Amino acid sequence: QVQLVESGGGLVQPGGSLRLSCAASGTIFSINAMGWYRQAPGKQRELVATVTSDGSIDYADSVKGRFTISRDNAKNTVYLQMNSLKPEDTAVYYCNARIQRSPFFRDSGYWGQGTQVTVSS
Repeated sequence: QVQLVESGGGLVQPGGSLRLSCAASGTIFSINAMGWYRQAPGKQRELVATVTSDGSIDYADSVKGRFTISRDNAKNTVYLQMNSLKPEDTAVYYCNARIQRSPFFRDSGYWGQGTQVTVSS
């Protein structure tokens, strides 16, 4: 089994910062891409940022310059540093990872349980 456990969400005022963490555990041979998605009430889940195993990074236009994604391969953990937060960043943030559990099988996508981020004064 594989688990992704997120932490770091909460309530913050506009202009504030939060740091999300997501740790993968279980039977893991390798982790390819890791990333963060978010889903606001009444909206579809959308990509926030992704980072591949070789360090290639992609951001949604709406968070460029404010959010920073990083990963610690030794800890199987991905982070999302969120600065200059806006009310429109309010959403449930989900971690996603493409994990290969065995060298004999392809990787599969896994999701965390989600963590709430609320930006409000």
